[in-house]
Amino acid sequence: MTAPAFAQEAPAAPAASTPAATTPTDPAAPAEAAPAATAMTPEQIVAFNTAVTDFTAGQSAQQSGDNATAVTKYEAAIPAIKTAVESDPSKTDNVNFLANALYANAAAYGAMGQLDKTIALYGESLPYWRKLVEAKPTDAASRNILAGILIQMGNQKLGAQDKAGSAPLYSEALTLARKSVAENATDNINKNILLSALIGASQSTSDTALQTEAVEMSKKMLADGSVDATNKPSAQALTGAPQAG
Repeated sequence: MTAPAFAQEAPAAPAASTPAATTPTDPAAPAEAAPAATAMTPEQIVAFNTAVTDFTAGQSAQQSGDNATAVTKYEAAIPAIKTAVESDPSKTDNVNFLANALYANAAAYGAMGQLDKTIALYGESLPYWRKLVEAKPTDAASRNILAGILIQMGNQKLGAQDKAGSAPLYSEALTLARKSVAENATDNINKNILLSALIGASQSTSDTALQTEAVEMSKKMLADGSVDATNKPSAQALTGAPQAG
């Protein structure tokens, strides 16, 4: 049994759109029995617009390496964004905004070494990323982010010897990653996300087919140099390849 695969990190999120609170409902949102929208109050609209400013400031701070300030700005912004989503859950732009804000906050905490908070924020963001992927099935970037989050959450559980808890997370990530590879099999990001999911899944279940697939994909990606730095140690361990150092 190889060490738990703390492999592929969740991909970087694209810059989130920051829609105005008064924009009309996104026509691309799913039409299934969504809760009825409620009008935001003038105070809530003001708070939302302030959240846009705070989020933008948080991104700037994060890009400059000031993660402590980024966390402060994101946490100031998130409550008002949540209110906007609760007011109209069908407005996909606002769901996207909230998913990205939670994700960026998780990344800032991760950069400061506060991994428990990172994992908690990943968990909080999951329903919003799932909703985005469902609403926009051709959006590979959101799909890969969701897969990466699931893998990181699976890694955390696997590291705590909770194989039963990690298995469904890896399984969901595998489905997403396979779709991305099917769409673009030459993209190294897609391949490394799939490899990460396979490595995790192969350690959380007794499925010999998954274990074989993880080994074979590791061998192939080590041979062609497409394995990334975070996956490489686990891929080497799985295949018995010599490790540097």
